[in-house]
Amino acid sequence: MITSETIDELTFDAAGLIPAIVQDCRTKQVLMLAYMNRESLLKTLETGKACYWSRSRRQLWTKGETSGNYQLVKDIAFDCDKDALLVTVEQIGVACHTGARSCFDQSTGEEPFSLDQLYDVLIQRKESGDPEKSYTARLMTAGVDRILKKVAEEAGEVIIASKNDSRGEIIYETADLWFHSLMVLAYHGIKPEEIIDELARRRR
Repeated sequence: MITSETIDELTFDAAGLIPAIVQDCRTKQVLMLAYMNRESLLKTLETGKACYWSRSRRQLWTKGETSGNYQLVKDIAFDCDKDALLVTVEQIGVACHTGARSCFDQSTGEEPFSLDQLYDVLIQRKESGDPEKSYTARLMTAGVDRILKKVAEEAGEVIIASKNDSRGEIIYETADLWFHSLMVLAYHGIKPEEIIDELARRRR
């Protein structure tokens, strides 16, 4: 991670800028390309939110100031020539002004489905869902014992499906088990990436 003491090691161009490639910390997707100068780097380090230099407006801009789509910085690395940055972020909302997840996304802008996306939906249902209309909100309101009972039930269904050697059944029941396991994480405010980090730690 770059610090205020190591900024001077970087190679800025004649305009005092350095390109910053922005990457999602969870999916590793490249989100955008922006530019930083010393001042924006220092502000980024100070606030923990990505701040860039706008070449068109010629001023600092913190990503998400007007849209709410902040980038919470997890790491800032530089390349071998120290003339380009890799900014790893937790992206809140979308990165591109077009509404796409990434500025390099040429599709409709809809984010590919992922467990992280499902987790975000579960958190939303937990915090503001209507128990009368949402199964997730209803389970969250019922409490952890009710959620854990569903996890146990779905684990049993996976066992039966495997014993039956039914591919379709195994996929269907495992999807249910993963869904309810993610609900346990959401109930306790534990992000899926924390589980990935634990698995990576065991691999070492």
